[in-house]
Amino acid sequence: MIEIKEVKTKKQQKEFVDFPIKLYKDCPYYVPALRGDELNLFNPKKNVNYADCDIVFFLAYKDGKVAGRICGIVQKLYNDKQNEKRVRFTRIDFIEDIEVARKLLEAVENWAKSKGMDIVHGPLGFNDLDREGLLVEGFDQLSTFEADYSYPYYAEFLEKLGYKKEVDYLEFKITLPEKMSDRINRLSDAVMKRFKLKIATAKNVKDYVKKYQAGIFETIDEAYRELYGVIPITKPLQEQIIRQFKLMLSLDCIVTILDENNRVVAFGFGLPSIAKIVQKSKGRLTLPSALKILFAKKHMKVFDFGLIAIRPEYQGKGLTGIIIKQMFEQIKKYNLEYCETNHSLEDNQKILLTWKNFEHKQHMRRRCYIKHINS
Repeated sequence: MIEIKEVKTKKQQKEFVDFPIKLYKDCPYYVPALRGDELNLFNPKKNVNYADCDIVFFLAYKDGKVAGRICGIVQKLYNDKQNEKRVRFTRIDFIEDIEVARKLLEAVENWAKSKGMDIVHGPLGFNDLDREGLLVEGFDQLSTFEADYSYPYYAEFLEKLGYKKEVDYLEFKITLPEKMSDRINRLSDAVMKRFKLKIATAKNVKDYVKKYQAGIFETIDEAYRELYGVIPITKPLQEQIIRQFKLMLSLDCIVTILDENNRVVAFGFGLPSIAKIVQKSKGRLTLPSALKILFAKKHMKVFDFGLIAIRPEYQGKGLTGIIIKQMFEQIKKYNLEYCETNHSLEDNQKILLTWKNFEHKQHMRRRCYIKHINS
């Protein structure tokens, strides 16, 4: 017997967050999210997305045991921007039983109808810096800390239940060269000189955030405005994102380009990979795991590219190459094994062409699905 319950109690919240840890306990490629961050999703005082979203969480029980989970989101900022009536689903996990998957998705679909929505799509988180896409290729690859792993049967079940591909994200492994080519160095120097640009500096991460936070998020908003699934990043959301990533941030992993008036015109950042650390701690940020994260910042072995954002008026002028070059100069001292690009939209040719300048391999693919529920 399969039963669906809306998450209401503290006990159910913990079951929701802990379910994937149990589901993937024998999977060497799964990397959990930080448990504290996931528990905060239920708290309107700690999850600023409640200001702009309607949110629901469901658990599936089979024979009295937790067998699956799903979260539904009416992202009002996105719907208003697109003039659509969509519900997103996120944090979807289930045992290998299509009836469990069916019941979970039906719960979100019925909730969506009750909200007057006519489309369900996902997996998509609350914003573009949240978790996106269902793994459909690369099941034998270690996931990054920033993305979800999923078993192959997830996609199979969704497609049987009427969900179709809307868009794919591609991920690459990059091997950095021993040194940047003279051509890239010359072009970067010429662009910096031509547009009177400079690389931002700061004493430490706290000083960096204080100086450039507003300009960085403004640049991200402008650069990503037209991309799939993107919403404006409000000031409260900015603060929440910074709190979530603060422990992992390193000046070696951030590049900000300023114009002659100290206005942020481009930004790129990444993180030292903490995948194996949170694997071992099962997503719990204990004192030992926090110390290991701090150690990883000083002794990076794998680097996760986060994002590159360039204001529209500077796109196509070589700033992406400048960011990559500067990032390379800052992280080459770590003798990295490789870099992960995290996900890029399959039709975002501007960023995909960037990786062609390096030894690279596409090793993972994630997919967002869509279903029209009132047709």
